[in-house]
Amino acid sequence: MIILYDKEPFPAVEKADDQGLLAIGGKLSPERLLEAYRSGIFPWFEEGDPVLWWSPDPRMVLFPKDLKVSKSMKQLFKKSAFKVTYNQNFAEVIHNCSQVYRKDQEDTWITPNMISAYMKLHEFGHALSVEVWEENVLVGGLYGVYLKEKQVFCGESMFTKVSNASKYGFISLVEKLKAENIKLIDCQMHTKHLESLGAKEVPREVFLSYLQQD
Repeated sequence: MIILYDKEPFPAVEKADDQGLLAIGGKLSPERLLEAYRSGIFPWFEEGDPVLWWSPDPRMVLFPKDLKVSKSMKQLFKKSAFKVTYNQNFAEVIHNCSQVYRKDQEDTWITPNMISAYMKLHEFGHALSVEVWEENVLVGGLYGVYLKEKQVFCGESMFTKVSNASKYGFISLVEKLKAENIKLIDCQMHTKHLESLGAKEVPREVFLSYLQQD
């Protein structure tokens, strides 16, 4: 286990263990978070635990051209079932994401420290939120870190209070980012939900190659 001190650089991602755990410790400052995402690393830990830094291999990613939109979702878009906005209420989105129950997880990993850190990233223009509305009520959304200079978006978490709301927001975001010539959406780890939307696992070195491009 590599212990990370506040001003110490991240170790090479190849030193991560079989589960993808790379290092433990350090602070969640905006500068540290940006350094992490630009290096293919992200924090993930539960309340009461020290900061854990991860860089799994393989990596779950979505290439915008591979986005899958089901017939039922196409019908929802045809009817404009929801209204989608961006960066209108980051605080409410991340708060709702922190309340989502996840199987095999006792506590949320979106701790108060996490919320504070990503709020600062948002204030600095590096974190983006997607809000999904139904009759002026926030019913879904997601947030992540947008590395514009790398043309990579790193998705963090999503929530839904109405069926298909978060999926509607995610698809809308992908289409928006596609128009901005985004190259890759980092989904971090495999889930069947993300796979159904077109995401797939690639070797970590392939994912990192996109972050290393100028």
